[in-house]
Amino acid sequence: MLAWAGFLTIGVILALLLSNRVAAVVALAGVPIVFALIAGFGPAEIGEFVADGLGGVVGVTVMFVFAITYFGVMRDAGLFDPLIRRIVRWAGNAPVTICMATTALAMAAHLDGAGATTFLITIPAMIPLFDRLGMSRLTLSVCVGLGAGTMNLLPWGGPTARAAATAGVPANDLWVPLIPAQLAGMVAALAIAWYLGVRESRRLEKTAAVTGARATRTTGTTTTETTTTTPASSPDTGTTPTSDEPAPEGEAEPPAADELTDEERALRRPRLMWFNAALTIAVLAALIVGVAPPELIFLVGVVVALVVNYPGLKSQTARIEAHATGAMLMATTLLAAGSFLGILEGSGMITAMADAATSVIPSSAAPGLPVIIGVLGVPLSLLFGPDAFYFGVLPVLNALGEQYGVSSIEMTQAALLGQETVGFPISPLTGSFYLLVGLAGVDIGKHIRALFGWAWLVSIVMVVVALLTGVIALGATA
Repeated sequence: MLAWAGFLTIGVILALLLSNRVAAVVALAGVPIVFALIAGFGPAEIGEFVADGLGGVVGVTVMFVFAITYFGVMRDAGLFDPLIRRIVRWAGNAPVTICMATTALAMAAHLDGAGATTFLITIPAMIPLFDRLGMSRLTLSVCVGLGAGTMNLLPWGGPTARAAATAGVPANDLWVPLIPAQLAGMVAALAIAWYLGVRESRRLEKTAAVTGARATRTTGTTTTETTTTTPASSPDTGTTPTSDEPAPEGEAEPPAADELTDEERALRRPRLMWFNAALTIAVLAALIVGVAPPELIFLVGVVVALVVNYPGLKSQTARIEAHATGAMLMATTLLAAGSFLGILEGSGMITAMADAATSVIPSSAAPGLPVIIGVLGVPLSLLFGPDAFYFGVLPVLNALGEQYGVSSIEMTQAALLGQETVGFPISPLTGSFYLLVGLAGVDIGKHIRALFGWAWLVSIVMVVVALLTGVIALGATA
């Protein structure tokens, strides 16, 4: 009963999110409560589950609120303008180069193995450029997700550390044989970023062509009407503008990528550029080293940034209000996700789901479990979080595989090729997932749909390379 309740809970939530029928808060908070009641739990018990779940996400939620405010203030002050101008000069306003640079930046930022840090560094830096060029933010979230996902195999990353604990071997022993597969995944991610850039270029060219055609039709119609109503005794002064002439009044062209509106220019603080850069480096360094909880680091950063860049109650309040809507929307989503995870774990649904998933595997399929696990790693990331899979599902699968001569090390390495590595940027069961979609400002369902196929393709490429290098096999190895 609990297993079915868990699967149905996740299935209904995914269906609602992917179909965009309700807000994420409604799906994440409402559906688990309904199924917990159906499973026989009372309001008091559900309240305890929710309280435990919220306790696990409060820190992330507070961090998100102050992080989005901090990077918003830095963006207002113009900290990222030099980076944007440099990328624009290097890429020549080419979406192809920008997409590949975004993926590469995400890979570099994820060297510390922390998804939150990666997203906090990459997305705020690239969003202004994407917005000014008119590029899709979904493309941004996909490029960042692919870059971070392929790097999440690092031995100090969460999935590999959990897998090593389950398998009882050093994390390096799991990771080193997978390096060729990881490199192949990185190349595949950059190739996909190149394709997405080409697609964005075509979309932008098509949009520009349509806009130009409309402007031409509007100008032509106005000219014809003017010519028609000109008195016969008067000289014909109606002319048709050429392509070299400025657009008609009211048909203003969009600003170039490195141009600012008057409002943006008023918020810039060029004299404080080096101070803001030093402050941001200090914030990120403190975040990486772990000198204090992330929420405290960003809280202090926001206070210092506001006091120095925008002194006075009116200016500071305006900056907070400018970024409050996005921060609070994602804060409520994170709290709803905490409620969802608390109910799944506290009710025992996650454990029951793990047992049910392993019990349906036929014995004839056991020798091929490494390939099956590797291929299904990304889809399984939608059902199981890293703790549930690596501490709940994987030990049972390892035991089953060893009965048929399949090494538990091989099973674990196969899992690392997709489950909560390449798959973590689409997993609603991880906190950093909500940070990714929140910072990018994209819809959860649209993000999952946009990234799922590409992430799965990268994972399959990695599985193929692992097969070719002999890390995993199609049958028993012992």
